[in-house]
Amino acid sequence: MRILVLDTIHGGRTIALTLRERGHTVDMVDIYRGKEGISPSDARSGDYEMIIAPVHLDPGHPLLRDLPAPLVSHHEAVRWIIGKQAPARFIEVTGARGKTTVASALAHVMQGPGILHTSRATVRLPENETMGRMGITPASLIAAAHSAYSQDRWLIGEVSLGFVGAGNLGILSSAGTYVFGAGKKDALSEKLRSGNRLPLIIVPPGFSRSGNRLPADEVALSEGSTCRYEWDGITGRYENPLLVTEAYRDPLLLATAAACVLGIDPSPLAGFKPLEGRKTVSWVGRTLVMDDSNSGTCAGTARDAIRLARARAGRPSPLVLVIGKEAGAICEGFPPDEVASVISTESPDHVILVGDYGPDEVCRGWKGKGSVLQARTLEEGRTRAMQFPDGSIVVLAVKTWR
Repeated sequence: MRILVLDTIHGGRTIALTLRERGHTVDMVDIYRGKEGISPSDARSGDYEMIIAPVHLDPGHPLLRDLPAPLVSHHEAVRWIIGKQAPARFIEVTGARGKTTVASALAHVMQGPGILHTSRATVRLPENETMGRMGITPASLIAAAHSAYSQDRWLIGEVSLGFVGAGNLGILSSAGTYVFGAGKKDALSEKLRSGNRLPLIIVPPGFSRSGNRLPADEVALSEGSTCRYEWDGITGRYENPLLVTEAYRDPLLLATAAACVLGIDPSPLAGFKPLEGRKTVSWVGRTLVMDDSNSGTCAGTARDAIRLARARAGRPSPLVLVIGKEAGAICEGFPPDEVASVISTESPDHVILVGDYGPDEVCRGWKGKGSVLQARTLEEGRTRAMQFPDGSIVVLAVKTWR
């Protein structure tokens, strides 16, 4: 089959090379950089039987408009590639926020050997052996699924912008949404649509039950630090102080519901600990450091981190806010207006901007009298923040891959 793959930097190259190995004739177009593959003009003159394009591509892109071949998304292509060689237990996790927390929490209760594939790393369990850091494009699931299948392991796979549909259970980690695809697509709608091929999707509390969607609160409910669950003969409760934190409550309820559906008692979630960069607290001398820098960081999580840090400090202290976005391809970004809203509403004493933000752009509503510094990376921002007097509160709210 003659196939054209668009976008080589978000997993398209992996898809193209895999299909070539299977005997297909495949051309690639690097639509964002133009550094590899063939040119768009050469692609227009080609005769293709299939076009594989990422869901985030502008639906009005000239190559999609000009070429008559059937269009398949990267997600659908990965489902085709994995085919019948999917792991016996394959759980897909997608959503705007909380994916890594949900996936890690579910892995915490899974039984037998498995592979946990998240934006942090791809890890064999229970050996805790890191296989690499592959990212969470749909194509990154190809190697993870192959390893899990060949080694008879379960797979929990985090994936961006939707389900590939090769698993036997899906989890939507949040109801958050944003526009993408040149402002022509809605992220939540796309994620729900992509899950139609899965037998079942666990969705966040508050969703209505319809089709293959099961709201987590039909299985698990929380009150304070207590979670109670009941599903198909599995019933019980556990205590975890993370349940009182917004960033962990829904992920724990989703993991609890998923475990019950898989026939696993989720009570070991009582011992689940915070993940690095997801509202972890440490002390450096008398300075409290709240780290909430991850791929899901946004205005809402930043505000939550600031309020938690102030409450945890238990005393009035100068707030040093490190906020922004490291360079890199994170689909939903951290728009300047959202950064500005956090700075304006939370009134930090000092601001350290990470990324390409101008102080006049994001600090216009700030009433603070302190410093506005800039940094290129999270680590540089943290280093600068720790130079403020001992006894401060430092909140790290930088969108980054970790």
